[in-house]
Amino acid sequence: MTTIQICALIILIAFTGLLVWAGYKMGRSDGKLEADDSQRAEFAKTIRQLEASAQFIRTDHRNLARQCRQLRESQAFGPKEQRVLLDIAEHLRVAAETFSAFRTGKKLERDTRFLREQALIMAGLLQVVVHGEGV
Repeated sequence: MTTIQICALIILIAFTGLLVWAGYKMGRSDGKLEADDSQRAEFAKTIRQLEASAQFIRTDHRNLARQCRQLRESQAFGPKEQRVLLDIAEHLRVAAETFSAFRTGKKLERDTRFLREQALIMAGLLQVVVHGEGV
């Protein structure tokens, strides 16, 4: 082999090495870009899911806050109202006994006893609310 052929062979080997190296670098950078794009797509999907979850939680929180306000408003009755109901029940008992003395007051006596029972039930329910639920 001549000197020119040896130099040409070395140049061809070097050029081939440079070509392989350049191809490797370009392929690696393209792979990184595609990986970045796929990661961005995954991150965007995760962000959308988290935003939907946060929106659901906000809506649920609003509903729970509304229910809490309604419960507070519904528990506006306390010990004072319970005593009033017990007083009403006592007055109804007296009225029922009075009506029982009359021959024509049997229906009024039954109605009065029924109303007394209802007042006692409501007073009992208020007692549960005043002294704590479930007690």
